Amino acid sequence: MSFKCGIVGLPNVGKSTLFNALIQSKKAETANFPFCTIDPNIGNVSVPDKRLNFISNISKSEKAVNAVISFVDIAGLVKGASKGEGLGNKFLSHIREVDAIIHLTRCFESEKIQNVHESVDPIRDIEIVETEMLLADLESIQKRLEKNKKKTLDEDQLKMLNDALNCINNNIDISSLLERHEKKQLDFSGLLSIKPKIYVCNVDENGLVKGNKHVDACLKKYGKNNVIVICAEIENQIIELDPKDRKYFMTESGIRETGLDLLIKTGYKILKLVTFFTTTPKETRAWTISKQCKAIKAAGIIHSDFEKGFIKAETISYDDFVFYKGYNEVKNAGKLRLEGKDYIVLDGDILLFRFNT
Repeated sequence: MSFKCGIVGLPNVGKSTLFNALIQSKKAETANFPFCTIDPNIGNVSVPDKRLNFISNISKSEKAVNAVISFVDIAGLVKGASKGEGLGNKFLSHIREVDAIIHLTRCFESEKIQNVHESVDPIRDIEIVETEMLLADLESIQKRLEKNKKKTLDEDQLKMLNDALNCINNNIDISSLLERHEKKQLDFSGLLSIKPKIYVCNVDENGLVKGNKHVDACLKKYGKNNVIVICAEIENQIIELDPKDRKYFMTESGIRETGLDLLIKTGYKILKLVTFFTTTPKETRAWTISKQCKAIKAAGIIHSDFEKGFIKAETISYDDFVFYKGYNEVKNAGKLRLEGKDYIVLDGDILLFRFNT
């Protein structure tokens, strides 16, 4: 199960540079002019997890397979996108396809880089993009309510859409819908403005360690838990180094974590994701699921037959697996549990599914 994170922002804020750094390639074209990216670039990245290697070594697995997260480099948006300005309609349709939004904003001064505005103002830039998404949602809601004259919507869907319309019309935070409506209804809505967001401040080398006034403004408005500070240019330099030189470079530059690590960690947090593992001598694999995912649904992520014929899930905690050093040892110590279909899978669980064929 791969989750998609879309990188959005105004033109020339460093989206393609960041995308290339994250997927460690030169797949996305980068240039100093607006709308360099037209069609979205998509790249899959393995999610680093030290636990995977520990489990694999204990099981003596032939291979270890990481969970995967996808990054999508989406074309730059400008004011009026909801009415088709720039590449607006394409931009907005591509956002609908992602699970979370990485909102990249420029937080450094430079005369060398073309900018759609004369000044650097990350809050203004973010609000332009968010306003366009909100206007696109408004249009979508109005069209659906108009079509509902034929009574195509059920009561819950209608209530949710009217609630969303009220939020937009009365300047109420639309994310408050998340507290009042079921996820199924919200997913059905396709609303852009309620997607989880990570605000990424793209700074220069000096701002990476010391910060600057633009970063401070973002932290003040959006909160430290939702803001990441990176230098896309330095991230690109880091990926070209071998692991030994990379560690030295990061230490000397005062960088504790790469942008990829920060984004994955924050992405898992805001999307409320956890990881479970399966392990055999042939393969140890990490699987990504949502928090509160039941065992039967986790089984279905591996294969639909596992879900259809689900009987029980043999369950071992990561700590027990490492402490007792293997499946048989855990079983002999009485630490292996048989869990039913309604068991809520915990982060780090190692599962073996019993099922009827």
